[in-house]
Amino acid sequence: MMEKLFIYNTLSRTKEEFKAINPPFVGMYVCGPTVYSDVHLGNCRTFMSFDIIYRYLLHLGYKVRYVRNITDAGHLEGDADVGEDKISKKAKLAQLEPMEIVQKYTVGFRDIMALFNTLPPSIEPTATGHIIEQQEIAKKIIDNGLAYESNGTVYFDVEKFAKTNNYTALTNRKLEELLENTRDLEGQDDKKGRLDFALWIKAKPEHLMKWPSPWGVGFPGWHIECSAMSTKYLGEQFDIHGGGMDLQATHHTNEIAQNIAYCGKSPANYWLHTNMLTVNGQKMSKSLGNSFLPIELFTGQHPLLNKGFTPMTVRFFMMQTHYRSTLDFSNEALEASEKAYNRLMDSYKTLQSLKPSGTSTDIVSKLQKDCYEAMNDDFNTPVLIAHLFEAVRIINSANDKKMSLTQKDIDLLHRIYQHFVFDVMGLKKDEETGKAYKALEGVMNLVLSLRDKAKSNKDFTTSDEIRNNLTALNIQVKDSKEGTAWSI
Repeated sequence: MMEKLFIYNTLSRTKEEFKAINPPFVGMYVCGPTVYSDVHLGNCRTFMSFDIIYRYLLHLGYKVRYVRNITDAGHLEGDADVGEDKISKKAKLAQLEPMEIVQKYTVGFRDIMALFNTLPPSIEPTATGHIIEQQEIAKKIIDNGLAYESNGTVYFDVEKFAKTNNYTALTNRKLEELLENTRDLEGQDDKKGRLDFALWIKAKPEHLMKWPSPWGVGFPGWHIECSAMSTKYLGEQFDIHGGGMDLQATHHTNEIAQNIAYCGKSPANYWLHTNMLTVNGQKMSKSLGNSFLPIELFTGQHPLLNKGFTPMTVRFFMMQTHYRSTLDFSNEALEASEKAYNRLMDSYKTLQSLKPSGTSTDIVSKLQKDCYEAMNDDFNTPVLIAHLFEAVRIINSANDKKMSLTQKDIDLLHRIYQHFVFDVMGLKKDEETGKAYKALEGVMNLVLSLRDKAKSNKDFTTSDEIRNNLTALNIQVKDSKEGTAWSI
């Protein structure tokens, strides 16, 4: 096990502020999904990045408690405590109970994460399961003089907090600039200050998800759920808090303020944020038509894709860019990753048949050291991958009789693959997942060709029966002038 683990502290903003920690126990909290729609690739990248961090800490011998929450209440359409709860809105449109929406998309999220071979977290708490804890924190902050109730809603007093604390420590932004850029919003008259945010929100009569509280019937604000769950399962201070970079300026800034107001302590020692995804240089968004669901990547059923890619190819692709850097999707980049992933796996097969010869060198032991140094440098997976392809070069050279390796070298190469390719990077040795999707694609092509034949023979009963049976299996068939497409 390495003597020291180095993690980049985003509060410091400089490379010189690397700090060493070596506890026997690591507490890690990651903001999980809001379960009102299918998980998108931006979420997937965040959770895959923290999966690799989790895996590496476990590999080093740390006892890790990894908490990843499920947001199933209190997340409104905007960050300004106005609008409708996203899950309630979805439930009304679908004429379902909100918890039916929660269950559907929670199960879907876990299924997708399993396809990407991510380890489940130690604890996966929900916001609705911790209403009492959120109310208790709000009450304590009121008692501490940093929150107030107004017409059934409890607000955090940002400007009062900022008089004795650095409210913008996470982003280094100036409070004056935030005040100048804050627009007047609905419900603003209830607040003392424009930056004040809700800890508890009074529910309108038509609101579906609501609970009794000391301030009347309502529901929790979005930010307070993470304070409640991280504190309950990791204590008032823990090691790592993570999430997408879009959470840094508002959600995580407010979370820090809440915790300090509640217990006098900032929750985490290290804040890690993953960067955004782009597509061919453009921001990924539904409005631009360039957003992908994971299943569309696997099947290739998207106008911007030339073909489908296996979950392991996509996972490998995401690791080729550092988690704090922007990652750009393109067919060319995915195809290059597919070739590189296959080279890495083919080399592992070659390693199985290598025979020892020659005298020992330090080249393989140095390679192992380089792999650890890459991961110790802020979990630098692109550099790690570069070192792993040095292992590929060594294996292929030995196989071509251009280099000699001892049994010790070969054993160490096996350990490098096991530790870094399979354990830390989470890539699978076999290609069963990819084979399954290729098989599914072949079956669907066959089924749709039979349906097309039935339609051309005016056998609409058989055609409709095929469509209805596929629908029952959650496979949607869409007919258009260009042909028939399918998606899960």
